[in-house]
Amino acid sequence: MLFVPNEITDPRINLAIETFLLQEMQVDEPILLFYINEPSIIIGRNQNTIEEINKEYVDAHGIHVVRRFSGGGAVYHDLGNLNFSFIMKDDGQSFRDFEKLTKPIIEALHELGVSGAQLKGRNDLVINDQKFSGNAMYATNGRMFAHGTIMFDSDINEVVNALKVKKEKIESKGIKSIRSRVTNIKPFLPASEQNMTTKDFRQAILLKIFGVDSEAEIKTYTLTDEDWQKVYAISDQYYRNWDWNYGQSPAFDLQRSQRFAIGSIEVRLNVAEGKISDLKIYGDFFGLGEIKDVEEKLIGTRYAKEDLAAVIDTIDLQKYFGNIEKTDFLGLIY
Repeated sequence: MLFVPNEITDPRINLAIETFLLQEMQVDEPILLFYINEPSIIIGRNQNTIEEINKEYVDAHGIHVVRRFSGGGAVYHDLGNLNFSFIMKDDGQSFRDFEKLTKPIIEALHELGVSGAQLKGRNDLVINDQKFSGNAMYATNGRMFAHGTIMFDSDINEVVNALKVKKEKIESKGIKSIRSRVTNIKPFLPASEQNMTTKDFRQAILLKIFGVDSEAEIKTYTLTDEDWQKVYAISDQYYRNWDWNYGQSPAFDLQRSQRFAIGSIEVRLNVAEGKISDLKIYGDFFGLGEIKDVEEKLIGTRYAKEDLAAVIDTIDLQKYFGNIEKTDFLGLIY
């Protein structure tokens, strides 16, 4: 097995490294990549991004939102979370075999004293029925990766806050996440290991997987300048790209209503390919002009906060609705 060292914490780069290793590193032996991400939500390939996240909270706290290539549900990452990826040839038998591809992680945890760690169900690693790791796979052109999270010392409150969607009616064709009880690994380590940092934990897992006492004994590959150029190109094409992270979401319908001092407003909108394809506005407000003028201005707009805000800035809201703030109207439709 080949190990690729990595100290970057930007998920838009880390997922690009993983994609580069999958697409460009045509080696016979498996590759192991670890990465630790700053606060971010990683969305499954077939999910509706807007449906999975607390957008208001995510924006306020500068949390990255990035869509990955593999399926499965949305996961929250922070500096207390260790991510692993095994990149290899697709032998035609390993894809969906989560037992086989999580075995090195489970065995390493057992050696570290976390004896209760086990695979449960299709793709979750648990301790006492509490999930600490979700896993997913992706295959293309005879290559595949199996990757997963290990919640070592994550802020579980942030997991809940970032993935807690507003109570509103969203009907989507995307694959929805199933929330489970979660736990960190750290409390289950022996008392002598309780001072471990996430990086200490990463190092310990690494040595256990390779069965060595020192990283110097591990076969490693360091990315070259040419490699990094390709990594950044992949990052720009996908993980830094709004169209990939949000616009690739399956079509969805949203219905939301709110009462203001000027009366109640209800919006029903359809989003397809990341843009508003249809919009209807209802309510008991008193306005001048035809409300269809507002609807028509917003139809075709990219369903992104800044794009919607720019269009709303061109609308005389007081004419159509009465005394309502632009930020309030924006909050209603987004």
